[in-house]
Amino acid sequence: QVQLVESGGGLVQAGGSLRLSCAASGGTFSVYAMGWFRQAPGKEREFVSTISWSGSITKYADSVKGRFTISRDNTKNTVYLEMNSLKPEDTAVYYCAARSLTSSIYRRDYDHWGQGTQVTVSS
Repeated sequence: QVQLVESGGGLVQAGGSLRLSCAASGGTFSVYAMGWFRQAPGKEREFVSTISWSGSITKYADSVKGRFTISRDNTKNTVYLEMNSLKPEDTAVYYCAARSLTSSIYRRDYDHWGQGTQVTVSS
């Protein structure tokens, strides 16, 4: 059973940057595809980005494409989300998730979830 712990959230002004990290333990990290999702108050959890187990395939939601970059370091059992040009509408709790086999943009496909980290972007 893999455990996921997110970090790196915080308060930032619009136009600023943050880097989120998600550290995995208790499983073989390198066989998991990883995803980032977010949930704003009163809204459903939505897909942000995903990366394959090797890191060779990445996908992004249209709303973050060109601003966010997902990456992973399998030697450190960690996945990252670099967020640039942040906007107030990026404010949400950000969750990382893991699933075996291929990456997916669908929340239902992920088996393991972290507790989330709050990102707040002020205008």
